[in-house]
Amino acid sequence: MTTTFVIDGAEVTGLDSFWKAIGEAVNGPGGYFGRNLDALADCLGGGYGTPDDGDFVIEWHDHELSRRALGHEETARQLDRRARRAHPDARADVRAQLARAREGHGPTVFDWLVAIFEERAPGRLRLL
Repeated sequence: MTTTFVIDGAEVTGLDSFWKAIGEAVNGPGGYFGRNLDALADCLGGGYGTPDDGDFVIEWHDHELSRRALGHEETARQLDRRARRAHPDARADVRAQLARAREGHGPTVFDWLVAIFEERAPGRLRLL
């Protein structure tokens, strides 16, 4: 039987609150379901934090609220953090992405998350 987990889009005000919302939706208060993009991909692919039987869907209610909260402003904030930690060989590329985000162009954090769902767990994300 497919288990449905629900994310309340009104609770997602940034990437940090997304990690909290999805962790608690899947694994209860204080629950873990990734705290970075790679960990989310791992959880969706069957790694630590994945529901035991693997038969689940995630409904993202009011996802448009989250889409706005995880838009270009949040993307620029995340890319700025990433640029400070990036390997010197990758820093120029991250800074170019950051410049595009600050101009309101390019994929957003919301887009990154949806792409991970589509790649690692096709059909398991329902945007409502």
